[in-house]
Amino acid sequence: MALFGKKEDKKKAEDTKAVETPKADKKSEKKSVKKTTQPAVNLAKATDRDLSRVLVRPHITEKTVGQSQQNVYTFEVRQDATKIDVRDAVTMAFGVTPVKVNIVKKSPRQVRSRMRGTTVKQKGMKKAYVYLKDGDSITLV
Repeated sequence: MALFGKKEDKKKAEDTKAVETPKADKKSEKKSVKKTTQPAVNLAKATDRDLSRVLVRPHITEKTVGQSQQNVYTFEVRQDATKIDVRDAVTMAFGVTPVKVNIVKKSPRQVRSRMRGTTVKQKGMKKAYVYLKDGDSITLV
């Protein structure tokens, strides 16, 4: 009997729908509730972030040292970090507000070694390029 419903049950369901309040009242109630709860949710998200662990370490190579003369600094960041997290972490750690933040993901891969012919695993990472104004600078060393 699971496949076929009784006609009496359908009639009872229609009768209960007619007794319920109109849909317009429900929508207006939901809208008023959403307006009061939205700001509290946004404030909670802003305070829940732990910015001290977003920046893993500065990524220092020949290329990044050359870019630092043009006010571009490179950091290794966590895998789940966003541009906004990086911007806020740099502001908190160094007291400088970035103009722009670019993020690059390097995926892990296996490479065949030239020396012994074995496969070597290269580690994946996520880098953030932080652009600063002309007067600002960061001392990494």
